[in-house]
Parts: sequence; structure tokens; C-alpha cells
Amino acid sequence: MVEEISDQILKEDFDAVVIGGGNGGLIAAAQLAIEGAKVVLCEQHNLLGGFATSFVRGRFEFEGTLHELCDYGPKSNKGAIRKLFEEDLGLNIEFVEIPEAFRLIINDPNEKLDVLVPFGREEYITMMEREVPGSEESIRNYILLSEEITNAISYITESEGNPEKDILIANYKNFLKTAPYTLDEVNDALKIPKKAQNILDAYWCYIGIPTSRANFTFYAAMHYYFLIRKAYVPKYRSHGYTAALESLIREKGGKILYNTKVNKVIVKDRQVIGVETNQGDKIKTNHVISNASPTLVYNNLIFPKNEVPKQALKTMNARRHAISCFVVYLGLNASAEELGIENYSYHIYDTTNTEEIYESFKTLNPPKAQATICLNKVNPDCSPPGTCILTITAFFLPEAWKDVSSEDYFNLKNKIARHLINTFEFATKTSIREHIEEIEIATPQTLARYTGTFGGSAYGYETDPWDSFMPRLMEMNNEKYIKGLEFCGGFSANCQSYTNALLSGQIAAFLTLQELNETGDSE
Repeated sequence: MVEEISDQILKEDFDAVVIGGGNGGLIAAAQLAIEGAKVVLCEQHNLLGGFATSFVRGRFEFEGTLHELCDYGPKSNKGAIRKLFEEDLGLNIEFVEIPEAFRLIINDPNEKLDVLVPFGREEYITMMEREVPGSEESIRNYILLSEEITNAISYITESEGNPEKDILIANYKNFLKTAPYTLDEVNDALKIPKKAQNILDAYWCYIGIPTSRANFTFYAAMHYYFLIRKAYVPKYRSHGYTAALESLIREKGGKILYNTKVNKVIVKDRQVIGVETNQGDKIKTNHVISNASPTLVYNNLIFPKNEVPKQALKTMNARRHAISCFVVYLGLNASAEELGIENYSYHIYDTTNTEEIYESFKTLNPPKAQATICLNKVNPDCSPPGTCILTITAFFLPEAWKDVSSEDYFNLKNKIARHLINTFEFATKTSIREHIEEIEIATPQTLARYTGTFGGSAYGYETDPWDSFMPRLMEMNNEKYIKGLEFCGGFSANCQSYTNALLSGQIAAFLTLQELNETGDSE
């Protein structure tokens, strides 16, 4: 029997409650507030943002996790995120452009590679032909296919998930043909030379599974957005835009409850009727948008337990939590120029075999891949004059750290950090160790404690072809197991990444507004 929602500390009803102030939750709350809905956002910490945050150590302010946004774009070619911030939400947030895609370094003695990868369609093709003579035709075909895929996704999005079959077949037949296949399968079908594939696939660590499993559609869209719109980062770290979103929510009449964790999503007859928080608040609402994962919500938050449909548990348990991150934050007492750090972004791999690298994520041995950025190369004023910030990110699967004892924890994380620093120095022929003024190390355990995700998973669920963007989009209505409950963030149908998490918040808000309008619940 469901307890009644009464004796509230907050003596108000709300059109919607948003659980968690991560990327998706913030956008959802902001969009609802702009549309006049009465919304309250419950955040477990005293700071919004989740993974989108920053912190200070000594003289340095470190970006929490963001490396770059792929669908922001210049004013002349606005991407979805720029349109979201500027046109839909009316925010003026300063972003800086990243000059080149990345520097790819392969340390394998048998397949050594060191190449600077540019943005821009023709620039990219020229680089590929220079590095891999004879690859131009296959790379052009790859880019044309990627363009068709992004156009198809835009059409499906604009049709609100109900595209006309005849239009898809007539205009986007190659999108339909490639949708079930992996990155490796499509690359091979296009006859892309192996060395060119190694360069083409370098963003795979942003997907987090081997190219033999990564869904081609999802990867190709991400890669294409980087190519045509370049990459951007917020000038004042991701905390800059999360603070702007906080102000917007309050300005538009929304409420934010800090240090408030939702303990229960109360359901009756498969319909949300309220939430209960760790502060004792019992809030009446028929609509909840959760930035917390479906796994967490269906396993731990739905009350009473018998309101959880068995199919919901089966669906969530069939999915695998994706990789977590191991991050070494370095504040260096010399400038990037003095240290010989030439680029913003580095992808450094021990091998071109992505399955071998992925397997290394399962162990506590030093990972065979790192994605490293020097923030000063795009934002010179991000640290005091004569200093720079270097952030080294490596990856582990969540379960790798579950049995680490407290006695071994600090020695282990320091050992891995030393290895990652050594690898960066060896690959780039720099010497940074003696210039470390500040160092902070975040492990999957750190991220798990801060965000509450399983094992600190930062990438949501793994995106195999059977469970990537398109299958999840097609199943959204079938996976709506409880009326009034929507999801946003990295675990939503949009899949992982800052870009997709932000967009998912707007989608969840629009779906909630649609229901509010249908029922006439909104004031």
C-alpha cells in the first residue's frame, strides 16, 4: 500500500521534480522553468553540474571532466548545443575554439604513428592522403556516408521520433543499411586502408568500447560533427555554464534544493505521484525527470517495489555499464611553451588493437590508452602566467576497482598516475615531472562517491549496435514503464557524452511538457 503524500516540509505541489543537477537535469529544469512549469530540482551536493564541474587546488582551477564539445560550432554554422544555449535558453556563455582535432601518437614499435589531425572536411582528406597515400577515395566515401547519417538523424529528430518510412528509404537508404553494423565492418566494406582506419577511429575512446563492437552510426555522427563544426570548450570551465543555468532556473521561477537526495520515487498504479527526499520532504508531483540512471531508479528508488515492472528490470540489467575514468590533474609551474607541449589534445595509445586496449580496462594494470589535454593551448589565461594545466585521462571498467582495499588504494593510484605521466613524457618528448606544483588524482572510486553512478561509470551504458542511439530511440515509448517518469543524462536514450546529455535534458523536458499539456496539470 502506498503511503499518502502529506505533512510536507515543502508545502507545495510541483508540475515536475528533477532528480540530479548534472548536464541533463540542469537543461531539463531550465527548459521547464522557461515554459512556465512549476519545477524543483533536487541536487545531492552543494554544487550543481555532476561531472560538469571544476575545483581549485592552490593556484589552479581544474576542469572536472570536459575535454571538448563536438556539436557547438561557430556562429556561421551553429551546432545543436550552441542553438540550445543561445536560441532556446537565451544564455550568453563564452566558448573558445580548439584549433585542431588532436595529435594521435601510437607507441607500438611495429605500428608507430605520430600525426596531427585537423578539423575541416578537405583538410582532413588532405591529411589522410598525405599519411596514407591512396586513401582519398575511401575517406571521401566515408565522409559522405557520415553526412547522410547526420542528415537522417536530424530528420528523425525533427519528426519527433516518428519518421515516414518512405522518406527514410528514398533519402537515407545508406543510413538504414549501415545502422546495424559496427565501425570495423563499415570501414572494411568501404575498403579504407588499415593505417587510415587507425587515424579515423582515434575518437573511439570517447565511445569506450572496441571498434569491433562500436556502433557505426553513433561513431560516424560524432566524428562528422567534430569535422564540420570543430570542437569548443567553455572559457570558464564547465562550471561557468552550470552556474548560468542555475541562475536561469531561479530567474524563471524554478526551485533548487541543495544537499537533497531523492530517496523514493513514489508510484501508484504505474503512475508517479510524488517523491521523498533525505531531508524528509514529501513532494507531490505526477512528473519526475531523472538524471540518475534507470538502473539506480528501478532498483533502488521506486516505492513500493511491487510497482517496478519486471520488464524494466530485465531491460536495465541487460545493459552494461560503460567505462569510468582515471584522471591525473597537474598544475605545472612552467608554461606549455617552456615545456614543449605543442598541442591541446593528445590521444596516446600503446597499440592500434582496440580490443587489447579495452581488455586492459578490466585490470588494475596501467591502461594502454590516455586522452590528455593542455587547457592553456586554447585558453591561455586559465592559469597564472608562467604556468599551465595538464589533465591526463585514462579508463577502467567499473568493476576493476571494486575489490581494491583501503590499504592498497593510495599506492595503486599513485603507481598508475606515475605510469601515465611517464607515457606522456615518452610520447611527446617532454619533461614535466619536475615542474609539478599541484597534483590531484581521481579514480573510478572518486567518481562513484561523487556522482553515485555504479563504479563511477562516466559513459552511461555501453553502445553496442543492438543498444546504441537508434535502437534506444526506437524503443523509447516501449521502455516507458511508469507514467510520468522520464530520463536524461548519459544513461538516457541519447547515449553518453556531454553533448548528448545536454540535449537529452531538453528532450525529457519537452516530453514532460507534452504530458502536462495533455492532462492540463500545468499552471
